[in-house]
Amino acid sequence: MNKIKLVIKREYLTRVRKKSFLIMTFLSPLFFGLLMIVPTLIALSSSSEEKLIAVIDEVGVYEQNLENIAGIKFEFLEHNLEEELRENFSITEYYAFLSIKKDTVSNEDIFRLISDNQIVIDVRDYVKGELRRVLIDKKLHSYEIEELDKIVKELSDVQVTLTTVKIDDLGGEKESAVEISMVISMLFAFISYFVIFIYGNQVMRGVSEEKSSRIVEVIISSIKPFQLMMGKIVGIALVALTQFILWIILTFGIVTIAQSVIPSTFEQDKLVEMIENSEANDFVAENEMSDFDFHQILNSVKEQNIGQMLFIFILYFIGGYFLYASFFAAVGSAVDAETDSQQFVLPITIPVIIGLYIAMFAFKAPHSPLAVWASMIPLTSPMVMLARLPFDVPMWEIIVSLIILAASFILSTWFAARIYRTGILMYGKKVTYKELWRWFKYSRK
Repeated sequence: MNKIKLVIKREYLTRVRKKSFLIMTFLSPLFFGLLMIVPTLIALSSSSEEKLIAVIDEVGVYEQNLENIAGIKFEFLEHNLEEELRENFSITEYYAFLSIKKDTVSNEDIFRLISDNQIVIDVRDYVKGELRRVLIDKKLHSYEIEELDKIVKELSDVQVTLTTVKIDDLGGEKESAVEISMVISMLFAFISYFVIFIYGNQVMRGVSEEKSSRIVEVIISSIKPFQLMMGKIVGIALVALTQFILWIILTFGIVTIAQSVIPSTFEQDKLVEMIENSEANDFVAENEMSDFDFHQILNSVKEQNIGQMLFIFILYFIGGYFLYASFFAAVGSAVDAETDSQQFVLPITIPVIIGLYIAMFAFKAPHSPLAVWASMIPLTSPMVMLARLPFDVPMWEIIVSLIILAASFILSTWFAARIYRTGILMYGKKVTYKELWRWFKYSRK
């Protein structure tokens, strides 16, 4: 046991002292924090950039009907200026020009938005929305019904706010946010997926490097192969756990600071101004920016049972990692170079990818037979069960899944150890699946 502790200590200290570990540990939370803050700042800053659009209206009904907003303005020009505008567009002040013509065959208006650069989607959607609004008004007036446009506007302004509420066992009510639950479920599933790949590959790479450099021959003289394998797996697991805990602490600190630095009035006032300036068109999605509230999102996250979720996540994180790390360690011991490991890595990665795909759809039907069975199978449960976790999974399902996962880890470690003890000292031989099975049977004797 003391020898395993020495290997664990060596693996842990060697890896946490690397510059790559320190950079990833401290920069990743900053990156996650910027992902939450930067989109809002970009939306606010981009609204102040004015784009002037020239309009050549040969139909004659769009002038004075296209509305300007902060950032996008229309300027109507004479019809005979289109050719001159095309030839000298690069030296003009216009961002783009809108050509409106009448099709004499179909009697429909033809619209073309022309520029010497790629037109951004926001401008395209706003112009499209304004043209659609004018056409709708034109169509409504053709019915010659008194105040029809006013009636239609009142109908379009009708909004429905649906609050989702969850009832607990005591009959109490608590407001829930399905979007937050969906984001958390996918976040847990993706983290589990990447942890298995990143740190499992580190185990395989570490074993393969020690074998190719012949250092393992010296180490094996004073420690059993099983002890070396377990020490390496546990040591790297502690590195991963340390990094994950630091990510949680640092991300929480960054989000807390952002919440205090960015007052709620800041983003609300600015975003509301943007919405009011463009409420007459389809450029702004009504159910997105109008409902955006940075602090409301944080409060919705706090409503989730984050403590319980993190505890269960750590259990699946450890179980899933140990299960796959034992396979990666066996592969690393069987090959002489990392390039030879691909044929053995593929069967290991397929269940992980399948589990991720099932997890991506588990939030739509978290209690479907496919999701339930996939959360019980140990090769996919570290992803699928974590994706189901925010949707009130029965505790007995979690317990049974964890027991199966723990038993599978013990079995996989027993299997991998028998391959490891033979493969770690085997050199210069092309390894096949048949050869691995022979090593396993030989180690049993």
